[in-house]
Amino acid sequence: MTVFNLKKPIEPATAMAEARSEERSRFRAPSSETWTTIAVFVLSIVLILASRVISPAFGGWNMAQAILVLSSFVMIAGFGQGLVILLGGLDLSVASVMTFGGVLTFSWIGASGPALLWGIPAILLVTAFIGLVNGVGITFLRVPPFIMTLAVGIIVYSLCLGFTQGTPRGQASPILSALYTGRLLGIPIVIYFMLLAAIAGQLLQSRTPFGRKLYAIGTSDAAAYIAGIGVRRLTIATYALAGACSGLAGIMMVGYAGGATLTMGQPYLLPSIAAVVVGGTSILGGRGTYLGTVGGAILLTTISTIIGALQMAEGWRTVIYGAVILVALLLMREKLLASLERRVPRKAG
Repeated sequence: MTVFNLKKPIEPATAMAEARSEERSRFRAPSSETWTTIAVFVLSIVLILASRVISPAFGGWNMAQAILVLSSFVMIAGFGQGLVILLGGLDLSVASVMTFGGVLTFSWIGASGPALLWGIPAILLVTAFIGLVNGVGITFLRVPPFIMTLAVGIIVYSLCLGFTQGTPRGQASPILSALYTGRLLGIPIVIYFMLLAAIAGQLLQSRTPFGRKLYAIGTSDAAAYIAGIGVRRLTIATYALAGACSGLAGIMMVGYAGGATLTMGQPYLLPSIAAVVVGGTSILGGRGTYLGTVGGAILLTTISTIIGALQMAEGWRTVIYGAVILVALLLMREKLLASLERRVPRKAG
């Protein structure tokens, strides 16, 4: 047991060492996640500038604005996907839930302005309920996240097909469209929305008890349970939040495209995972930042835009997304192995 002598004077050398230690902790070196986030943003800027080689119309502020607008869908869906991956899980129902959110927006809200007041909360509740079903199946029925979310995604897509009879009917709200066509100080309104969403998402993930508990569960759910954290409750809440994020992305897509289709969410499943992984979040959970995911969404959208400008086949986009994920996992290989060793301790002797 340590006994502190309050009457003993503090030696100058000890005081100096404590001061230096405090100074070092105050100006602590950036973490690997911070460097990854910076690298992703820098790489996005370099790619945008380098795209001028393809056409003189590229590489400027207009292209940067277009990329930021297009990346908003991946960014919102990637927030929910990132929280799920932070837990060590995966959500493969993203594409179907995005489509369902878009179809409901097209059908329930239509061109009505007042309907936005009840329609958007109602759609977010419905899509959050879908995520809740994912969470309940994973926590209480012990179904692996990969299987559970894939099955729910297939069921939701079937609901979309039955609800629309194969053809979504309705109109897009002019107010939602104004989110993408309107400008404030010469900048699309949706970019301000993205900036606020990025700040709010990062604060929620890193500065709130909810976010810190997710990191704890992702590092070791058994240790988090022993520490008194409601692992099952938080897991269900996280999947519900991910469902609501996918629904919100579907609502935004109706505002951008002016309509809904039964395949509108399909191209965003792989990017929602790739943006999280490229942004530095560990696929095994417990590590990562939302700003990294935002950077990953911008980087992937930049690559996608360049592929479109080069008039490459659509399949190349998927190939490049898969390659980007593979490279990101290889770069994080040492961290993944270290994380696996922590989760599966070696037997003594």
